[in-house]
Amino acid sequence: MKVSDIIRLLDLTLVAGRNFTDNQYIEFAFASDLMSDVLTLEKSGILLITGLSNLQAIRTAEMSDINVIIIARNKKCSKEMIWLAEENETVLMESEHSVYRISGELYKHGIKPVY
Repeated sequence: MKVSDIIRLLDLTLVAGRNFTDNQYIEFAFASDLMSDVLTLEKSGILLITGLSNLQAIRTAEMSDINVIIIARNKKCSKEMIWLAEENETVLMESEHSVYRISGELYKHGIKPVY
């Protein structure tokens, strides 16, 4: 599923990576607030769903070759997070919904779990 379709489906707020929403295809999603778990991922085409709204989420995603992140639970991204996401060509989005709800909607629409 294209990132642009996910944005519409979940009514997400796009805060960084506007130029990459039509050419990023997502097959898998992974939800975690524990960034050490994110570092163990070895698949490509992953979307990260997290409630962790800090620079560590962006840096960990970069190290794991994850270019699409949803920040859940109505958390807001700082200017530093947005700047780093833009530098890394990462799509960064905010959602008012819980990690559970976001995961369920994506699963219902064909996005596969990593595990």
